[in-house]
Amino acid sequence: MLFYREITVPPGHTVLTYRGTEVRSLPTGRHRISKPDSTVTVDLRDRLIPVAPQEILTSDSISIRVSMSLRARVVDARAFVERAADPIGAVYLAAQIALRQVCADTASEDLIRRGDVVDVGPIREAAAEVAATVGVEVLDAVIRDIIVPSEIRSAALEVVTARTRGLAKLEAARAETASLRALANAGRLLDAHPALAQLRLVESVPYGARVVLSVGGAEVPSAD
Repeated sequence: MLFYREITVPPGHTVLTYRGTEVRSLPTGRHRISKPDSTVTVDLRDRLIPVAPQEILTSDSISIRVSMSLRARVVDARAFVERAADPIGAVYLAAQIALRQVCADTASEDLIRRGDVVDVGPIREAAAEVAATVGVEVLDAVIRDIIVPSEIRSAALEVVTARTRGLAKLEAARAETASLRALANAGRLLDAHPALAQLRLVESVPYGARVVLSVGGAEVPSAD
């Protein structure tokens, strides 16, 4: 007498059923099958594999920490279950080693200024090569964080501050030079036209003040 079992497979999953040497992969839905010896549920949805911050020496011998994430999914449930005790761990290790190799060939200044300078292509390829052997497809690799020593961050901040202060002083010097140039031009103009100097003097006198003009050596009072 055969015994049967009801199995419900949730969306985005598959269930591997083992009965003797027979292996079946059940898709999403409800199934009534001969009672298997064992079953394994495999998640087929996209998943993130975070790679913890790695202590890496850059090409200029600066120690930094870099973290990244892989986006992957299971494409062969049977290979995923049967070929490795820890298939995700195998993909993780391949990405970890590739990340170290790529960052070791990059200068710390480039990493600090622009994290996307890291070429993730070799990392993705190395992870994908291992992933293919355990039924996993690597979809993407992204650099998450680049952590530099506090001394490097302080030095970089000092450089930016000094550059900003220098630009501010340069602008102030330019403004002062322009002002002096304008005064020099005005002085030459007044020297060439004394009447303009007198007119400018009269204009600068406060309202209600008494102005005395000297004409031919004689003082002539003007109206208030």
